[in-house]
Amino acid sequence: QIAFMTLTLFPIRLFFAAFMMLLAWPFAFIASMGSDEQELEKPLSWWRKIVDILLKAIMRMMWLAGGFHWINVKGRRALPAEAAILTVAPHSSYFDAIPVTMTFASIVMKAESKDIPVWGTLIKYIRPVFVSRSDQDSRRKTVEEIKRRAQSDGKWPQIMIFPEGTCTNRSCLITFKPGAFIPGVPVQPVVLRYPNKLDTITWTWQGPGALEILWLTLCQFHNSVEIEFLPVYIPSEEERKNPVLYANNVRRVMAEALGVSVTDYTFEDCQLALAEGQLRLPSDTCLLEFAKLVRSLGLKPETLEDDLDKYAVSAMKMKKEKVDLKEFSAYLEFPVSHTLESMFALFDENEDGIIDIREFVIALSVVCKPSKTLETIQLAFQLYQSENGTITEEDLAHILKTAMGVSQINVTHLFRAVDEEEKGEITYDDFYRFAELHPHFAEDYLYADQMGAESGLETSSLSAPNGICTDFSPENAEDKNKPLQKKLN
Repeated sequence: QIAFMTLTLFPIRLFFAAFMMLLAWPFAFIASMGSDEQELEKPLSWWRKIVDILLKAIMRMMWLAGGFHWINVKGRRALPAEAAILTVAPHSSYFDAIPVTMTFASIVMKAESKDIPVWGTLIKYIRPVFVSRSDQDSRRKTVEEIKRRAQSDGKWPQIMIFPEGTCTNRSCLITFKPGAFIPGVPVQPVVLRYPNKLDTITWTWQGPGALEILWLTLCQFHNSVEIEFLPVYIPSEEERKNPVLYANNVRRVMAEALGVSVTDYTFEDCQLALAEGQLRLPSDTCLLEFAKLVRSLGLKPETLEDDLDKYAVSAMKMKKEKVDLKEFSAYLEFPVSHTLESMFALFDENEDGIIDIREFVIALSVVCKPSKTLETIQLAFQLYQSENGTITEEDLAHILKTAMGVSQINVTHLFRAVDEEEKGEITYDDFYRFAELHPHFAEDYLYADQMGAESGLETSSLSAPNGICTDFSPENAEDKNKPLQKKLN
């Protein structure tokens, strides 16, 4: 079918979809000219209403060209005065733009998108909230703008937000980001379904790329999509004061409508679990738990690298000195709390009430830079090396166990391969040269030794095909009763 469609219908569909987008451009360009905030807050003029209808018809023809012959819509879309924000989930594909083009609701997008030829003009037409990655204060400004529009009593168009913040495979709903819920106004949950026999829609880390998904989808005779507008969710007074609680409760309502589970993993956890570094985190890693505790402690992603540098300098001064919970609290400059105790327990390998602070720094480096394995190992060498700049096999075992968040690992094969002169010690330069020659050293020298071992170590290459690793499966999502897994026990 793919071969036949590629030679016949695919090029026709692609050409027609591109033509529809180009046809929409002049209408969007004219309607966007000279518009300012005061004009946007007024009711649409008669000619802009006509442009709105034309653009929606053109966009519908574009999706028709893609095989979406009919779009099944359930429920009633609320008016802007009833719900200023539409929260959409699950987010699994760029085809999730279908409800955006149907409603022309505003969306939150990175500022660079407005400079894309043709597409940027269409984006500007729907009056999005732009986020600038180059502006360190962008996150606060974005939340303030969402809040301002949401509290305008329906003067602004509705804002459509995908609160998961990333694409998943629709098997569960990951943690919602609180941005849509900070204004404390009613929201309308919207759920998406793609009930197709073959899934060519899903776009995640380990699945097909964007162009391959477009090709495979256009090669399907028909593609189904369902959009369901759920009843407006009116927050309680407690939820208005607590956006995280509000987000979790809305997520639960949407999960029930979809018939899926929820998981406390977030976008950042997905990045960590599936990072493309030389060390792929195994399925039994405790670093995902560590990352959740880091966030709960209040260490913010935007300042995490600066915090890492500060903690690393302090750890180097302390050298091999171990600390108790009180000293760990002073080191982090955070008061003792249940979260801090849980984090301390992850590194209390002998349950004797003291930890090696260097292990915390290495784990934090992995969370900060999940794809930059060699940077973490270089930092670890600086923490563990002797005065002549070398480490032993035992030191390497400590480093890699911490960097992978596992209880047991055999590094003898790897250490001997690096230590070509059999000196019993290696430098970072030795390790770096070896890693340059053997970029897949973990698979060749670590994972191979562990297969079939008692620890059950597995690489994340055994993760689910659509990008959510096995740890994220709904079966494990609500297993709240198991104790914290220690790094070493």
